[in-house]
Amino acid sequence: MKKMIAILLCLLAMPVHAIDGAAILKKVDRNLEPESYEMLRKLINVEPDGNKKEFVLYSVKKGRDRIVALFLAPPSDKGRATLRLGDNMWLYIPEVGKPMRITSLQSVTGGVFNNADILRVDYTVEYTVEAATEEKDNYLLILKARTGEVAYDKLKMWVDKKTYLPVDIECYAASGMLIKTLHFKDIKDFGGGIRRPATVETDSPLYKGYKSVMLYAQIKKREFADKVFTLNYLPRVEGMRK
Repeated sequence: MKKMIAILLCLLAMPVHAIDGAAILKKVDRNLEPESYEMLRKLINVEPDGNKKEFVLYSVKKGRDRIVALFLAPPSDKGRATLRLGDNMWLYIPEVGKPMRITSLQSVTGGVFNNADILRVDYTVEYTVEAATEEKDNYLLILKARTGEVAYDKLKMWVDKKTYLPVDIECYAASGMLIKTLHFKDIKDFGGGIRRPATVETDSPLYKGYKSVMLYAQIKKREFADKVFTLNYLPRVEGMRK
């Protein structure tokens, strides 16, 4: 009996394995996309009556918080470009000829995806991990915004334990209200070591009956000069496409 008690006390004294949420989030960032890349994707906004509006975007990113997206379609939006540097965002419209400031909560496509979703930077740039737990096949990360400029005050992110890719992300306002949920589906091999969901769907209790879908057609590693991520370069972004 004394021996069993001694073994039990030793087991209780052993340190409990803690989940490193920050390390998991870093893996999520890099598994979703390289630090510097070019990307081709389609955004589809679906209305309650079934009507759809589609956009095709060519995007380039450098580092953890610089990204540009160029509209290739529809014809009415072709040539428009958006730039994000950290928390700052701009929209360039050829007919206007001058970049305009936009916010993270606005949407240049008018759907459930806002500008922060479309011009997403690394999660580790915008959020810290408040808590990390295990739920069967997933890790559950509770993320808190680093500043008040971030689109969502808090995220609940379910991460697949095997792939270190997000499954679902719930996005909350500072009031605790659920703004939207992102669903990551259809894992695809894009080549170059990039294997990630090819489909991201979002729905929102604030926009009942509406849905937006992001379809990734191409992602590949590519390096860019710093000048690409400047306001003066926005009219020339289309020249970056190979």
